[in-house]
Parts: sequence; structure tokens; C-alpha cells
Amino acid sequence: MYAEVDNGLGGRWTSLRTARREWLWHRPDPARETVTPGAPFVDAGGLEECVPTVRGLPDHGDAWSRPWDESGVQCPDFRLRRRIGAEDGVIIADYELVAEPGYRFVWAAHALLDVSPEARLVAPENPVLITDPTPVLKQWPAGLDTLGPDDGTAVGAVLESDRIRVVDGDHQLDMRVECADQPVSIALWRNLKGWPDMNPYRSVGVEPMLGRTFDREDGTRPVAVVPESGAVRWRLTLTAYEEGTA
Repeated sequence: MYAEVDNGLGGRWTSLRTARREWLWHRPDPARETVTPGAPFVDAGGLEECVPTVRGLPDHGDAWSRPWDESGVQCPDFRLRRRIGAEDGVIIADYELVAEPGYRFVWAAHALLDVSPEARLVAPENPVLITDPTPVLKQWPAGLDTLGPDDGTAVGAVLESDRIRVVDGDHQLDMRVECADQPVSIALWRNLKGWPDMNPYRSVGVEPMLGRTFDREDGTRPVAVVPESGAVRWRLTLTAYEEGTA
């Protein structure tokens, strides 16, 4: 598996591919090229680094709209470092966020995937918070494990798990997030032409997270908190293969 990123455009992952397929979905939008810090989010696909929040302000966080250097990005309240490598065809991204102790944040690998209507999601039967249109806590899969044709709905959810598998025909993508002493989860965005109200389109997000809410200001759900050491470190692992070959 091979990954490409664009440090000039927010450290955005522009490709995640194997010899036989591209996993990241794209929606070309010229506005993505000219964003500035604090701008409204431009949904151009790929995988965006959303931190310190997804919903709330700044829209989808502070990091996606800033140019990065080779090691990461400096934002007003924190420094985010990222190192991406490959081991035996597995993509491994190691992160470190440095901020004042007590700093509350959410991070999401906001991955929009190019998958067919037949794709399905495999995950442990853990609690899942469905956030749209009204928050409700259910048990996975809660109807979220299959996609199907466009039905005019858009649902966000947060699954209390550190891993998920995306199965699309003969192809599989495993996603896992690991972080000691911080809450982790998998966020889902299941938009089957239900959003936005004007000119809705289809987009499917499967997003490993730190925290278990889209908004770091949410006082009802766990978020990541910087400890006395002043740093939080975590790892994202992405493994793709054809079914029956793992």
C-alpha cells in the first residue's frame, strides 16, 4: 500500500492505494486551494487531519487549513507532529500533539472513502452514538454496517472501538488507532445524498479518532486531554489487502 500527502494543503492525504485500487474519494473544489486559517471547511475528499475539533470552531479544526512542514504544523494552541512510514505494505502514521497540560482536543483522521454501495463495515459490537438528527446511544451495528444505494439520508456516528474493517468486494481496509490513556473511537459519516440541503452528494467517512465526540466543547462525552508531560502520542495503522489473502 502507498500513501501520498500534500503538506502545502493542510497535511492532507491525497492518495491511499494498492496496486489494484484507490481507497480515498475525491470531490474537486477549487476553494480548497485557497483556504486560510479559520475558513469554513471545504469538503474535497481525501483524508484531512481534523484537530482540535471536528464540529464547532474552528470548522473541522485548525490544522487542515494551514501549510505544514515536513514534521507537522504549528497552530495557535498546539504543535502537531506526524511521521508516516510503511512496514510490509502497512501504512503507519505516528502523531504527537504538544500543548499546555489540561488542553482538551479531538483528533480525527477524516478519511472519505471511495467505496461501492455494496461495501460493508465490520467492527466489534460496542456502543455507538448516533449524532444526527438527534443523539441516541445504540449498540453496533445499529443499521450502520451497510451502505446501499442513495436514500437521501445523512448520519454521523461515533463507535466506541479502536478498529474497523471496510469490506468492498474482494478488497478490505483495516483501520486502527492506538493511544495510551486517552479515549479512542471510530467516527462515521454516512451521507447517501442527504447533505448538503442544496446539491447533495454521496460521501462516506470512516474516521479513527481520539475522543468520542465530534466537538471538543461537548461536556457529555470523553475527549483527549493533554497530561502533565505536555504531550499526547498516538498511532494510526492502515492495512489493505484482498479478501482471503491476509
